[in-house]
Amino acid sequence: MQHASLENGRWAELTFPQQMANIGSETSRVLKALVAGKENRAQSAFARFQELIDLTIRYGRAGQPASARSAMWEELCRFRELYCAAFQERNLPELAAANRYLDHFASIR
Repeated sequence: MQHASLENGRWAELTFPQQMANIGSETSRVLKALVAGKENRAQSAFARFQELIDLTIRYGRAGQPASARSAMWEELCRFRELYCAAFQERNLPELAAANRYLDHFASIR
């Protein structure tokens, strides 16, 4: 795990937009590496993406009402599923679309 220091609770201290922006940093690295033909870099960034989204799914934002956490959890799980499928298929248009979605969070950090 490359983000082990975040599992001790630091990740849950970040706002949801900050968490998503950090996830977006990794998806951006995945896409750039695949376009450049750098498979090892893409795999590493993909592993970091999985770690960060899993931390968000696991810890989320504890201060949110249960209904908001449940809806967020479902959406994050679905996003993770779709992104992983696009990565496995090397579907660059889908990966780029996911990256554009996450770019929005970088502007509201």
